[in-house]
Amino acid sequence: MSKIRMNTEYRNKLYNRIKDVFENEDTQERQAFMESRENFDEMQTHAFDTAKAVVERSYPIEDVNTLRQFKKKYGDPLDVVAKDKCFYFSHSEDVDEDGEKTETQSHFDFGLFGNLNGNEYGDSDDRDSFAHAYYREELKANGCNPDIIAQQSGKDSNPHKTKHIDANNKFLGKGRYDEHTGMTSKFDKQFLLDVIGTSHCRSRAIACTKNEYELFEQWRMAKANVVSKHQTWIDSITKQTDQLKIGLKAYRYLSEGIELATELGIKVDEAELVRTNSTGLTIYNPSNLASMIKGMKNKNQTREDKIKARLQYEKQSVN
Repeated sequence: MSKIRMNTEYRNKLYNRIKDVFENEDTQERQAFMESRENFDEMQTHAFDTAKAVVERSYPIEDVNTLRQFKKKYGDPLDVVAKDKCFYFSHSEDVDEDGEKTETQSHFDFGLFGNLNGNEYGDSDDRDSFAHAYYREELKANGCNPDIIAQQSGKDSNPHKTKHIDANNKFLGKGRYDEHTGMTSKFDKQFLLDVIGTSHCRSRAIACTKNEYELFEQWRMAKANVVSKHQTWIDSITKQTDQLKIGLKAYRYLSEGIELATELGIKVDEAELVRTNSTGLTIYNPSNLASMIKGMKNKNQTREDKIKARLQYEKQSVN
């Protein structure tokens, strides 16, 4: 038999098959990423418990309940209790060169799309990167690309990147001005605390101890570490797939691509690659192919006949 020539469709099939294996290999980089998420979950619980204690020192539960009773009695003019997931925490236990106390303050956001660096209006890619990495499996299962920001690291904004980021955020339920839905809303609702005063959180710095403040910083570092470990892992995959693309592009015959996969320890069935088209339907089975060709010839078929023929073809393809 003559050798089967490589073409774009075969290259794409081989590339996707091998890339999928790369992503599921239990490498050190992947393991570090998985562990970073586990560590974040532990730190999130610990930090939020501490935040709850700090906030309730400043806004005692009994005061919150009293104000809610007043609102119930007098209406909106006394609507001064709100729930929030982000806070400015500060401590004044350090001193300057003159021995004077100094205040250290930063913004800590427990939301899924909260900042990673203490800047309330921090870089949107950083916020998105964490959310996409945290829910990576769910996004992949939905046909999204949770790795897009890591893959495009160092590159300017472009339509391709924006399209995938928007798709990810839509699936997660990200909204404007904290008007989130879906998974984002569910995540955020776990970390809401009662505060007194309906003005923006920037207007209130909640006092804490230095040890508590340092714990909040450690938690935020754990959050940023998820993004960092995800980036490192995706970088390692990208380096491999870049070389994979070069090799597959250079091959003239399908057998060379199959040999490459075999050398990488990946089993690929050449016959299956040939039998299926890009959608995975078997079209080279004689019966299926004949049905397809007949369908192309019958220009005078009624709409009902065409639908019937198509359903029959799809049924044969499955079988």
